[in-house]
Amino acid sequence: MGKGIKGTGVKLMRMNEPGGKWKERGAMMAAALAGLALLVLAAWLGSPQQGVPARAQGEGATATVTLTSTRRGPTATRTPFQPQRPTFTPSPSPTPTATFTPTALPTATPPPPEPTDPPIPASAVVEGVSGYFQSLGLSCESRSASDWARFFGVSIGELEFQERLPRSDNPEQGFVGNPRDMAGMIPPNSYGVHAGPVAELLRSYGLPAEARRWMSFENLQREIASGQPVIVWVIGGVLPGRAVEYTASDGQTTVVAAMEHTVMIVGYNESTVQVVDGGSYYSVSVSRFLTSWGVLENQAVVYDE
Repeated sequence: MGKGIKGTGVKLMRMNEPGGKWKERGAMMAAALAGLALLVLAAWLGSPQQGVPARAQGEGATATVTLTSTRRGPTATRTPFQPQRPTFTPSPSPTPTATFTPTALPTATPPPPEPTDPPIPASAVVEGVSGYFQSLGLSCESRSASDWARFFGVSIGELEFQERLPRSDNPEQGFVGNPRDMAGMIPPNSYGVHAGPVAELLRSYGLPAEARRWMSFENLQREIASGQPVIVWVIGGVLPGRAVEYTASDGQTTVVAAMEHTVMIVGYNESTVQVVDGGSYYSVSVSRFLTSWGVLENQAVVYDE
């Protein structure tokens, strides 16, 4: 250890000998290091100050280095005051919206009011109706149909009409029994025929005949007031009667009554109705007529134009 120190001391002494090359190089190196240190410090501090002199040792030579000092600590950057200006944000232009303009629809024309029936007159009579007595015991329906058709301009013989009626044990389908028998029985015995087959046969002659059931007295009056006689089903000479149910061989059930008969109504007033019964012409009270007509459910044949 002692030798190392001693040797080192000798070396240093040689470096410090006056005029020696080692002394001159050492001074230059020290000055360079000092300058470099100051430059690093100035760069780190970031802003210049007054110069700071530094000297390098040497023989009579002095090196002066001017350093730019920096502020100690971070520097706050000041921003000049600028007044805030209001920022205008343009509102988006409204997008045009399609406007629906309803198209006026044509106003529906209301349907014309239904015609109302004219008021029923207090009395009415159909002029020019005539009748004949029936030829057979049970041919009253054919006699009434023949007289009714003649009034409307169609000539049909009573017996011709009788022969053309269909035959059946059901009076709703055809004539029941033998027209030459006596009146007063009910099916399946000899009886007669109801309104349906009579109207159907009249239509075959070109007449607009319609069978009715449960026809009202007001509608009957309207037919008379319009100048059209009506065939009706009553009991005998417009007398009371009693209906009974009857089921035919085809299974249909209907009502029948003894002394079933047909007449034509040709007039009425407030208290009576006028009747053409074959070759007879007479009046009966409204109440009597309604009672007799109601037994067989207000059946009738009308001229339905």
